[in-house]
Amino acid sequence: MRRDILKTYIKTIMGVTAFAVAASLSTFVSAETLKASHQWPGGKGDARDEMVQIIAREVAKANVGLDIKVYPGKSLFKPKEQWGAMVKGQLDISAFPLDYASGRHPQFSATLMPGLVKNHEHALRLNNSPFMDDIKKIINDAGVIVLSDAWLAGGFASKKNCILGPETMKGQVTRAAGPAFEQMLVGAGASISSMSSSAIYQAMQTGVLDAANTSSGSFVSYRIYEQVKCLTAPGDYALWFMYEPILMSKKSWDKLNSAQQDALMAAGKVAEEYMSEKAAGLDTKMVDVYKKAGVEVVTMTGEQAAAWKAIAKETSYKIFSEKVPGGKELIAKALSVD
Repeated sequence: MRRDILKTYIKTIMGVTAFAVAASLSTFVSAETLKASHQWPGGKGDARDEMVQIIAREVAKANVGLDIKVYPGKSLFKPKEQWGAMVKGQLDISAFPLDYASGRHPQFSATLMPGLVKNHEHALRLNNSPFMDDIKKIINDAGVIVLSDAWLAGGFASKKNCILGPETMKGQVTRAAGPAFEQMLVGAGASISSMSSSAIYQAMQTGVLDAANTSSGSFVSYRIYEQVKCLTAPGDYALWFMYEPILMSKKSWDKLNSAQQDALMAAGKVAEEYMSEKAAGLDTKMVDVYKKAGVEVVTMTGEQAAAWKAIAKETSYKIFSEKVPGGKELIAKALSVD
């Protein structure tokens, strides 16, 4: 009798264990893996890479059957190809400079418009403005959603001379990141060579570029200090601010359950808060790194910045207002944010 009871007990225990193992394997097999891509070096302190890594870690901690594999250094998609890949559902998540998609949606050039963003605090206020509501509607309508907002300041660097007033740019072949900046720089007498920030180093090394502007983070991550003589840091009169959010394919988003979606949004908020605290420090870090490398570091005066903005109003702003659908209204909404 006792043997029968023991056998029954053992069978029950084995059955429960088998069920637990099967359930565990089922959970493992059903775990969704998302691909996250960006162009910056991975694991080397770039703040945009860290934003993506934060989202991956936070989602893993949430234990909702979701994993994120990060592909840094343009190892999965080329920088400007990431937008189309997200729209098609071929790429799940990207840290993406939005102006890179301005060829498809010209309104995105407003997120890299010379002098439109005054400083880091102003950038944070813009996030919750009608201006950004309009931009995010275009993003959503295209089939992409925003997980985290991020704005980075930037500056200029040159192999020839320090770039301060517009006259210092004449005759230089430069990279400008987006159409609005290109138009302003051409107005100042520069020639343009378009490329992603990841290509700046080689272009300077091979003589294709004399100068470039990009974000403070990219100036450090891509070691551009090895190629230039002078850096114009953002200082008190930054002309260059770029919206570089963490984005997700809506096709990928729609495949997830509500718990997974909630975990992603919560993780995106943590990453956004990290960047909000880190952004201004990227400018300081850039200055320190360039000075240590022996590069001359300067900042624009208010008068020099105003001279650039005067050119921008007659080039970038004018073209955007006249040629881009809703452009005039977008500029007005951005300028109304104090």
